Amino acid sequence: MTSPALDAVLADIDTVFNGFASPHETGCGYCHAPEETAFLRTPYTRVPLDVVRYYLFEVPDHFDDHPAVMRRLLPQAARAMAEGTLSTIGYGAHGLSRVDWRSWPAEQSAAIKAFLHAWWQDTLTLPEPPYGIGDTFETCATIAGTAMPFLDGWISGPVAEAHLAHCADTWLYDLLSDSSPFCWWYDSGVAELRTWLAGPGAARLRAQGESDLAVQAELLALPYDERWAHPYWTSPSATN
Repeated sequence: MTSPALDAVLADIDTVFNGFASPHETGCGYCHAPEETAFLRTPYTRVPLDVVRYYLFEVPDHFDDHPAVMRRLLPQAARAMAEGTLSTIGYGAHGLSRVDWRSWPAEQSAAIKAFLHAWWQDTLTLPEPPYGIGDTFETCATIAGTAMPFLDGWISGPVAEAHLAHCADTWLYDLLSDSSPFCWWYDSGVAELRTWLAGPGAARLRAQGESDLAVQAELLALPYDERWAHPYWTSPSATN
């Protein structure tokens, strides 16, 4: 069950993107069945969920007008993301991360931005969200092109703090080695994550008693060699 805030932005997505289509879409003759591509040309009809799943992660050059396809799929895709009916996310680059939606008309870009924010905050309240918390974060950040709105919007509370500890425990292994902890994201957003974890993130981890994770997060602020030469790694509490 989604939150009222998320319900509201989903309703806005439905309204803003209602009736969009890619009227001259031919799709990929090798990968796309004609009856599936026909849904992309036809507004005001529901696209089968398995087709939404497939097209949402398809490479852009398989379409004549990839941005138009994303607009066509958005109402159903956003709802499936929020309700967990996409089966999985994080297994491929999301289609919205491959279009310049920020340049779309203000009403459209604002609806997408609001959806990402509401979806992320709703997810943080769920002890067992439909998708892994790290996968949801990566999807939001790659679509937005930045991690900061989702790091700054990491709400407080027992469930959200437990998600933070879980993510830190997962991410730090790669971040401490100057690698990306994500499958599909390697740009400056990883630097944003590293900086946030070394500051506000570490403070929040320490406040919930996660002292080892807090120290490791703080080490991200150090140059690589200094990071690994730090006395923490030879202290009794170290968990290297």
